[in-house]
Amino acid sequence: MRKLQVQGLHHITLMGADRQTSIDFWEGVLGMPFVFEQPNLDNPEEGHLYFDPGDGRLITIFTNEGRRPDPARSPTDPGCVHHIAFSLSQSTYAQCKARLDARGIPHSGEKDRGFMNSIYFKDPLGMLIELAAYRFEPPTGTTHTDVLMEAHRVRLEAGDKAIADIHVADAIERLCHARPSLSDDRGVKDPY
Repeated sequence: MRKLQVQGLHHITLMGADRQTSIDFWEGVLGMPFVFEQPNLDNPEEGHLYFDPGDGRLITIFTNEGRRPDPARSPTDPGCVHHIAFSLSQSTYAQCKARLDARGIPHSGEKDRGFMNSIYFKDPLGMLIELAAYRFEPPTGTTHTDVLMEAHRVRLEAGDKAIADIHVADAIERLCHARPSLSDDRGVKDPY
C-alpha cells in the first residue's frame, strides 16, 4: 500500500446563507478578495463563491438566496469543524481587538498561545473564526511548521506543558546551527 501524499491545503468549502452575507463577511470583514463565482456544479440551486485568504488558495462558500444567517454556534460534534484559523501579521493583529470592537463584533479577547497570539469570534452563521499571528519568523529555508516541530522537541526535553517563547527561540537556534559553517567550534562564546 502507498500513501496519497498531500502537498498542502487546496481549498475549504463552507455552507453559507445568502450571497451578500457571504461577500459582506469574507471580503467586507476579513478582507479576502472575492475572486469569482459560478453555480454549485453539484446543486444548481446554490451559488459557489470563491475568496482568496491571502496565500493564493481558496475559501469557497455555497450560497442560496433562501437561506438566512443563523448566528447560533455551528455544531462541534465529532466530525464537525471546530474553528477555522486565519493568519495575520503582527501589525494587523495588534489592531484586531479594536477593529472588532469598532464593528460591535463580540470576541474572546486576546489569547496567548505561547508561540502565537489569537483572538476568536463567530461569523454571521455561528462558525468560530480564529485570527492568529505567529510571534516568530522561521529561519530562511524553513517553515513555521519546522520551527514548531523542533520547539516541541525542546519543550519535551525541558518537561514543559506547552510551547513557550524560550522553546521557539531555542528551536530557531538549533535550526540555524544545522546550517553549514566554516567554524570548527560553533559553541557559545564571550568576545568581551
